[in-house]
Amino acid sequence: MKVSIITVVYNGAEHIRDCIESVLNQTHPTIEYIIIDGKSTDGTVDIVQSYGTKVARFISEPDKGLYDAMNKGIRMATGDVVGLLNADDFYRHNRVIANMVALFEKTGSDAVYGDMLYVDRTDTQKLKRYWRSGWYREGAFKWGWMPGHLSFFAKRWLYEQYGLFRLDMKSAADYELLLRFIHKNKAKLSYMNEVTIVMRAGGISNSSVKNRLRANRDDRLAWELNGVKPYFFTLWLKPLRKLTQYITKPPELHQRDDL
Repeated sequence: MKVSIITVVYNGAEHIRDCIESVLNQTHPTIEYIIIDGKSTDGTVDIVQSYGTKVARFISEPDKGLYDAMNKGIRMATGDVVGLLNADDFYRHNRVIANMVALFEKTGSDAVYGDMLYVDRTDTQKLKRYWRSGWYREGAFKWGWMPGHLSFFAKRWLYEQYGLFRLDMKSAADYELLLRFIHKNKAKLSYMNEVTIVMRAGGISNSSVKNRLRANRDDRLAWELNGVKPYFFTLWLKPLRKLTQYITKPPELHQRDDL
């Protein structure tokens, strides 16, 4: 099974090498690695180009933001499965892709997802947050559930049939896409039940009341756009569920050789 991994980056020279190495060190033999750069000016381009043909596709040009760049990469992908890995982040161990592929082959699923760790930007041994996605049950989105979108590996045909990220959804674009694929169109899911991605803390924050209200509005729009209705409490339960991510401890590193 061929897997396309897409990294989008803009001025990410500080951490892009860790990200690239974590992909190139994967044990799965058939990985198409695509990097989409937003015309960086900090040396990112030189770092990526130093890997030569180990990076299958690389473009550096202006874009309309994170999700526009992701869409460019998805359109380029030729793999059976598509995964996303941001430039600040890295896979937790070198069998993540192999374990994911094994689960696809075992279950015949349309998509596979796992768990994520958020760590300090400079000290990656310092845990900030553990996103345990847990097992999916139909209707779980109505109870505030969603998997971390960077832990989400999807068959390429899902994007071809149901569409890419909506740029008008801004920071809720990942939520809207997962809602569309999983809740509305009933993609068959399998849970890896392991930490797949380590993410450096940062990015768009919903910590302030103003940002949370904006996010709540965007989340509500995601339901409306897909012609589905949440419960009256869904959009408030969603951020409340994240509170447990700050107190739950992750399991020790393991490599799931039992799939």
